[in-house]
Amino acid sequence: MTTAPPTPPGAAATPVSPTARQLWGRARGLLLAAAVLALAGLVIAALRSGEQHGLLDPRSADRYGSRATAELLADRGVDTTVATTVAEATQALGPDTTLLVANPDLLSARQQSALRAAAFDSGGRTVLLAPGPASLDTLAPDVRAVEPASVEVLSPGCDAPYARRAGAAELGGITYTTSASSVEACYPSGDLPTLLRLPAETGDGDTVVLGAPDLLYNHRLDDHGNASLALQLLGSRPHLVWYLPSLDDATATDGGDESFFDLIPSGWRWGALQLAIAAVLAALWRARRLGPLVPERLPVAVPASEATEGRARLYRQANARERAAEALRSAARARIAPLAGVPTAQAHRSEALCPAVAARTGDDGIQIHGLLFGPAPADDEALVRLADRLDLLERRITPSPRDKDRTP
Repeated sequence: MTTAPPTPPGAAATPVSPTARQLWGRARGLLLAAAVLALAGLVIAALRSGEQHGLLDPRSADRYGSRATAELLADRGVDTTVATTVAEATQALGPDTTLLVANPDLLSARQQSALRAAAFDSGGRTVLLAPGPASLDTLAPDVRAVEPASVEVLSPGCDAPYARRAGAAELGGITYTTSASSVEACYPSGDLPTLLRLPAETGDGDTVVLGAPDLLYNHRLDDHGNASLALQLLGSRPHLVWYLPSLDDATATDGGDESFFDLIPSGWRWGALQLAIAAVLAALWRARRLGPLVPERLPVAVPASEATEGRARLYRQANARERAAEALRSAARARIAPLAGVPTAQAHRSEALCPAVAARTGDDGIQIHGLLFGPAPADDEALVRLADRLDLLERRITPSPRDKDRTP
């Protein structure tokens, strides 16, 4: 092993730990990427939350609020009560009440069951805005969501009085099918309706399913027949309960038998697969060879004997007798070959080296072959004996100082 030369007197010692400049050079790329991601997240959050503040809130005057709808209903004698919990919504229900549920897919299973039971017993109207499979099974069991549809101006496509009076309106969002025997299916997108009204089996109650809530937005209420349709659907009873699901509701968590994987969004498997692929690619990128080794000045001078002893300890700890024996034999062959008159390029070829060494020492060629090219030792004692025999062979074949003096 090549050892580092000692540091000249007065020369500055080479620092071992990286400097602040080196640390900055290594970390600035990651810090820049993190800053870009954070900035992009803030920009996206600002863009998404800016115009949709107070979404479908009857108290909000923003573009996506519904204050205009609430004021038109108030002019016609309909009072609007905003509820943010299931308890508030169910307590206000009655036969003269319309319950509007904004984004029912946000409700937990327990909330949906409580809301369904209260609405069924009340005899009033329930209006569901853009319900999907997550809520239809409980709130409207006879209805199935089929596929998304673009929100556009659609014609009524049915004979329902409220649809004929309103005319064309902006609907779409989700199309539905139903197995109910008595149903009003209106405003079809393609062949499937985006508005359903299902009368209750008993009493005067009914359930209205809307594929999109766009006609209730402030900036769209005065377009086409949106206002007329909204007033007829929400103003059929003197009281309107406008339910906006909130995470502050204590019933927002089921506390049932759901497992950990049930609580994770459905796309977590694809996300985990993408992360695994990214991790493998990053590992391959970091594990690539950066080119040939570059010699560096060692921070301290390590004697060759200590390095050899340390390597021997590693071989012993790993029980690598075969590797250690091969290292001893390879080094011995490289030193013996020139002494036996064998070119260095053929030092590790038994047919060239063994006859030359046998002729020089007078030993049997088979013994020489077993010593220089034989199998690995069976135990540590055999390895030590092998080292001693190799050392003895090298001393026997090395010319003595007297022989050197006689060389012409």
